[in-house]
Amino acid sequence: MKTRFNIATASPNVYKAMMGLEEHLHHCSIELPLIHLVKLRASQINECAYCLDMHWKDLRALGETEQRLYSLDAWRECPWYSDRERAALAWTEAVTRVAVDQVPDAVFDAVRPHFNDTELADLTCAVATINAWNRFSIAARSEPGTYQPKKHTQHA
Repeated sequence: MKTRFNIATASPNVYKAMMGLEEHLHHCSIELPLIHLVKLRASQINECAYCLDMHWKDLRALGETEQRLYSLDAWRECPWYSDRERAALAWTEAVTRVAVDQVPDAVFDAVRPHFNDTELADLTCAVATINAWNRFSIAARSEPGTYQPKKHTQHA
């Protein structure tokens, strides 16, 4: 598959705006491993090869286990995700599939005990941001496999 365009060079202002969201997410109220877990799950749903490669590598660089990565698409059936992660993953799926169910109250009720207002806003920002990146990457046919993770500093 041939790359169609590079968003960074085709529209530097759009890329700068997206990177502004990324800067926020790397310093927000949500722990960085959870941000990447959410990004990986949304990328699975959207079938974005470039972002799957990227966030798998980012999570491995942060010390995530292969077991948790391999079974992410079956997280409901696996005991190795925390209640907070489960709530975030359910929220991610609902927000990513917003056209299907409009983020049901039951999903909100399940996420609420694990995230305060600021965290929920930041979590929603992470989901919205990766959904935008997925659409850019899929539309542009960004080549998977080329991404190399940067050194991350964990927060929160």
